[in-house]
Amino acid sequence: MARPRDIVVAAALLAVGRRRPKLQGDREPIVPRGREQPRTELAVVALLLATGLFAAAFIAFYALDRLPNQTQLMGGALGLAFLCLAAALILVGKQLIVTEEIEEDYPVPEHETEQETIAQIVADSGSRITRKRLLKASFGVAGAALGTALVVPAASLGPVIDMNPFYATTWRRGRRLVDENGRPWRASDIEPDDFYTAFPEGADKENVSSPVVLVRLPVSELHLPAENAGYDADGIVAYSKICTHAGCAISLYRTPLFQPDEPKPALVCPCHYSTFDPADGGTVLFGPAGRKLPMLPITADASGFLRAKGTFDEAVGPSWWGVRMRKARPA
Repeated sequence: MARPRDIVVAAALLAVGRRRPKLQGDREPIVPRGREQPRTELAVVALLLATGLFAAAFIAFYALDRLPNQTQLMGGALGLAFLCLAAALILVGKQLIVTEEIEEDYPVPEHETEQETIAQIVADSGSRITRKRLLKASFGVAGAALGTALVVPAASLGPVIDMNPFYATTWRRGRRLVDENGRPWRASDIEPDDFYTAFPEGADKENVSSPVVLVRLPVSELHLPAENAGYDADGIVAYSKICTHAGCAISLYRTPLFQPDEPKPALVCPCHYSTFDPADGGTVLFGPAGRKLPMLPITADASGFLRAKGTFDEAVGPSWWGVRMRKARPA
């Protein structure tokens, strides 16, 4: 029955680069010697280099995320890379590997003689190939480029190298707290049992680190951790408005009407009801949030305006920050 040399034999032949064993005496080759086909070899090399080129194009399209029709360009580049690779392997299997006809299956290799026979078959099957080094190099280029193209999308799972921009905030020492219209907040504007939103004066309000919530609590009820001592402005505390669970906005403030029967004051995210204690440094009281709200140190200046004394005590954002936590820093 016809038994063509499959791609496995081709790969083994190119990878090992084994020299054809010398024949002993007048011993005939097990596989008849095939006619050399240099043009086919060059076609295989061209297809492999095209594979590498299209794989590199996929990486370029992925990196340039502002291109129009980016998804279609990436899909087309990766598809063409695999198409060229498949065509190259088909040419190797059909044109460069000698096909033989035998009446029986090969015996199971158990002895040294039989192992030598198998090695000679592999060597004889590649008699058409004259540019083994070039073909191996082309396979290496195609494999490296295509492998890189398959790994590159993992970068979408999150930043790996430059994490600094994610810890930068719009807050720094001396920056005034203003409302959404740019009017500066005074300490006297912040009343008990109410909820206020503030932004850094002159900064981008759309930045995730910009919005903070302001509430006033009796100084006697504040129990801030030691690392947050002095973060309040005579009972006024400021926390990031971004929930540490999924990045939603803190937009509810629970204030008890009948103390001490009802729960104490708390900041609440309406998305999944993560609840934070403003009197205790923003610690989690309830819900799926994995860490406390970042707290902003504030003070009141001589004119009564609220100003930041620095930036947050933690990075702003969802709980996955706990995987690689560092201190927040001014931009």
